[in-house]
Amino acid sequence: MLIQRRTAIGLALSALAAPALAQTRGAVRILVGFPAGGSADTTARLVAERLRGSYAQTVLVENRVGAAGRLAVEAAKAAEPDGTTILLTPASMLVIFPHLYRPATLRYDPFADLLPVTPAGEFPFAMGVGPMAGSVATLADFQAWGRGRAEIPFSSAAAGSMLHFLGVQLAKATGLAMTHIPYRGSAPAIQDLIGGRIATSFHPMVDLAPQAADPGGPVRLAGVSSAQRLPRFPDVPTFAEQGFPQLTGSEWFGLFLPARTPAATAAALHRAATEAIATPEYREAIARLELRPYPLPAADFAARMRADYDKWAPIIAESGFRPEEG
Repeated sequence: MLIQRRTAIGLALSALAAPALAQTRGAVRILVGFPAGGSADTTARLVAERLRGSYAQTVLVENRVGAAGRLAVEAAKAAEPDGTTILLTPASMLVIFPHLYRPATLRYDPFADLLPVTPAGEFPFAMGVGPMAGSVATLADFQAWGRGRAEIPFSSAAAGSMLHFLGVQLAKATGLAMTHIPYRGSAPAIQDLIGGRIATSFHPMVDLAPQAADPGGPVRLAGVSSAQRLPRFPDVPTFAEQGFPQLTGSEWFGLFLPARTPAATAAALHRAATEAIATPEYREAIARLELRPYPLPAADFAARMRADYDKWAPIIAESGFRPEEG
């Protein structure tokens, strides 16, 4: 009789607790540090749609735009570690920025303040070559064209990005006098590439995909940073097969929780997120963004993050680049 009574009390307490848990999970938000419509925002919304029901009743995307994605990371750091605030961020905010900004400017430690859950996808970079470089179509062509020139302007979508330092790596590998011209976003940089004001420009493949789809257009793709050629663009060679394996790499969009989030909560999100990433609908949708699904166990994701952090440290230090802090 005593056991039955305790069981009844336990079931009653569980029933009372269930609505409270549902209410808490009904206000989950995914923070994104970039405007609506971009690839980070689109990926976050695809994840949010598939977390509803498995992880939470309601999952909303909140765009915390500013400071090149840093504001969203700061907001995630400051959030309650109860599983209701998730961060989706590109790798650069966590593995590049700590090498660029002083702690007073960065205001977060990616390894101490965040709990890695899983990557939501990864994407390669591409090198576009414009009319300034004549008929250049490959890295060998570009090296021959640039040899002996006093200055070769190249652009990226942002100063201090992986794209910026990919150009720095190429300059070092080829011995060319390449000068970085930063832009605010891919669109204006590609416009100036088409207009002949920039010789070459580095972008996520999704931004240069329209150029790749127009082989007779003014921009040619000299290479991609993926380990293998991309299925949708089999005629675009990789950097590695052209003799530049050091340019192989990609950037990921990662899901994170605030540090000190309970292990059971983090495990629940990891389970729901990896199930979401495995759905054919998600994989088909991100393929249109030139992303590939990239789920990892949390420990493996943490190791990848540390490896990327270590990889970029000497490249950034050697470049001598320092952003304007503010």
